Parts: sequence; structure tokens; C-alpha cells
Amino acid sequence: MGKISRDTPLAEITLRRYEKPTMGDRELVRKFCLSVGLLQPGDSRDVVVDVFQVLLKARQRKEELHSEEVKNNVMASRKEMGLPMLGIASSNIRRQLKRLKDLHFIETNANLYRVTEFGQLSEIFEEKVQNFLLSSVISRVKDYVKKLDEEFAVEKK
Repeated sequence: MGKISRDTPLAEITLRRYEKPTMGDRELVRKFCLSVGLLQPGDSRDVVVDVFQVLLKARQRKEELHSEEVKNNVMASRKEMGLPMLGIASSNIRRQLKRLKDLHFIETNANLYRVTEFGQLSEIFEEKVQNFLLSSVISRVKDYVKKLDEEFAVEKK
């Protein structure tokens, strides 16, 4: 019975390595989302890309957006690029915002969303993902490796 909660990770991160970034605009945001596991390879439901791009553009203007404003900007952006209006329900937009927030790329203040402290993504990634999330995940994996070595130790002759 209690298996479900015990197999729920405390933290989770997916990292993928792609070619050096030479693309621009939406494709650049898309590759970043793929790189940090916000998007799965071959996934056609890629509204998270537009959500993040909208917030990156808002950062340029030091502007905070309500989830409905994010939704409206996403719809306008997808229409402009001739992309299908998939995943644009308010509930899904809020879900994508939560995913970005869980990785600490964005934050909320009084129901307004923005890139964390309007900061540089390189600093946010290093501080929150690399130094905090990644190091805690690696540390725990090492605990498992050590325990496995103890549990399945090679017999001494």
C-alpha cells in the first residue's frame, strides 16, 4: 500500500546535452527546455517553451505578469508563429508556470510571475540548480552507491 509515496522522489532533475547553441529566439528557448527536462524529446506539446519565452521577454522590460497575461501573450506568440493552439488552457499555463517555478527559474509575488529577481539565467542556474538541486541529488545517489557496495560486497578469500 505505502509503495506509492515511498517511490515519489524528493527532488528530480533531467539533464540532456545538445549541440552548442547557435539557434535563436524560440528554438533557443526550446533547446534549453529540452536540456533541463522541461520538455521531452519529440514532444509536440511544447507550450512550456512559449511560457518561458514570454517571461524572458517580460524580464527585458522588468515586467511581472499575471498568469492570464502569460496565457494571452502565449496565445499571441503561437498565433504569430502559426503554431497550433494546444496546451493554452489557463490550468495548463499555471501547471507550466509551476514547473518553471519548481526549477527556480521563475518566482511569484502577489500572483505575479517573473524570472527570479529579474536575474541572469546563468546565475540562477548555477546557484539554484547546479549548486543546490544537482549537488543534493548527486549526494543522495552517492549514498545509494555506498550502500550498494556494502550490501553487495565482494567476498574476501
